[in-house]
Amino acid sequence: MTYNKITGDILIQLKNIVGADAVLTSTADIENYSHDETEDLVYYPEVVVKPQTTAQVSALMKLCNTNLIPVTPRGAGTGLAGGALPINGGVLISTERFNRILDIDEQNLQATVEPGVITEIFMNAVAEKGLLYPVDPASKGSCYIGGNVANCSGGPRVVKYGTIREYVLNLEVVLPTGEVIWTGANTLKYASGYNLTQLLIGSEGTLGIVTKIVTKLIPRPTMDALMLASFPTNEDACAAVSAIFTAGVVPSGLEFMERKGIEWVIEHDGIAFDLKDGIGAFLLIEADGSNQDVIFADCEKINQVLEQHNCQDVLFADTSAQKEELWRIRRTMAVSVKSNSIYKEEDTVVPRAALPQLIKGIKEIGSKYGFESVCYGHAGDGNLHVNIIKAGMSDDDWNNKLKDGITEIFELTVGLGGTLSGEHGIGLVQKNFMHLKYTPLHFAIWRGIKQVFDPNGILNPGKIFN
Repeated sequence: MTYNKITGDILIQLKNIVGADAVLTSTADIENYSHDETEDLVYYPEVVVKPQTTAQVSALMKLCNTNLIPVTPRGAGTGLAGGALPINGGVLISTERFNRILDIDEQNLQATVEPGVITEIFMNAVAEKGLLYPVDPASKGSCYIGGNVANCSGGPRVVKYGTIREYVLNLEVVLPTGEVIWTGANTLKYASGYNLTQLLIGSEGTLGIVTKIVTKLIPRPTMDALMLASFPTNEDACAAVSAIFTAGVVPSGLEFMERKGIEWVIEHDGIAFDLKDGIGAFLLIEADGSNQDVIFADCEKINQVLEQHNCQDVLFADTSAQKEELWRIRRTMAVSVKSNSIYKEEDTVVPRAALPQLIKGIKEIGSKYGFESVCYGHAGDGNLHVNIIKAGMSDDDWNNKLKDGITEIFELTVGLGGTLSGEHGIGLVQKNFMHLKYTPLHFAIWRGIKQVFDPNGILNPGKIFN
């Protein structure tokens, strides 16, 4: 596809749509929009625009579609797959001014929000009413809920409460041609034609720009318990994960962390933590509910499983402050790893019983290619974040051979019944690995869907697949 550049006349029309103060063109002003949290990739848009209404987004899309100008939608820029990078220049539409919680419907346990609402702000707003929106990615304090929808983001509590797919009921979407639709209905059941809501979730801004989100809410649990279990090896910890579920317990959080990640958190964040010799991995396990006796019974079952899987020690968090400190270790791990080394992060997911084979294979592949890795993630979902560390690899090996190692990691993942991403999305950096999992027929179907929504191919081009 050949796209057109932004002319002086089009720039004037952009300013007429959103106001001159909401159009950025200088290098200094748009620098922050040229990257996300994906490694060190940088792509500058020609123009950044900041609409505030659905009508403005519609007018922008009509203008860009008519003039064959590529458009990249962007949330908070916390993505890890390059999904919001404007690789073809053009217009970048920031949703930062779509930042209102429009309604919290306590009678129907629903809420309507705009895509630029910070996830944690939304979570706290519904919590004040005794309700829970359980989708809580690690970046919840800065990411936008619209970006979560676009990337099908998850977080620790997905293991008990389900993914964002279970909590989005309806979406207002501006199509690439400028038309505005609602994708579904504000109902808990939906059996009326193709489910466009589910199609848009995880589409990474390639099919439409979300301008309103209707979410399901649930009653907020009033109690929780948190334990940190330590193991000699990664495999010991991972083997315990599936056994917890087969024992009849569904934790509200079940996170895996290997020792190296803890060491880097201690070094980077100054967290006081007694890291004993001989410990190679940890599970952070939370149980919640509204009945203390039931929670304690679940914790006892979990403890019995841990004892059967070579667990060396279990720390029960005694206070809210201690719970927060343990969760902070897990939530800051990605930042700590990033601050310590040149790295690449992969987002593998397998059936959880396959986690021991996955992490063992990842370490073997690292030894083969000469890279180190720090692994952590939402073990209860089988979702393992693999941070590949450059360490002693030569620049030549890092730039030319590492791809072969990553390919082997994904081949292993697919061979174990998994797929390429559990919650980060495919975006720009993973699309060249998609053939490892999907057939030419899949690609043909996806291209057909893209053509229906976006006949001129202007919306977030070059993402997910070629």
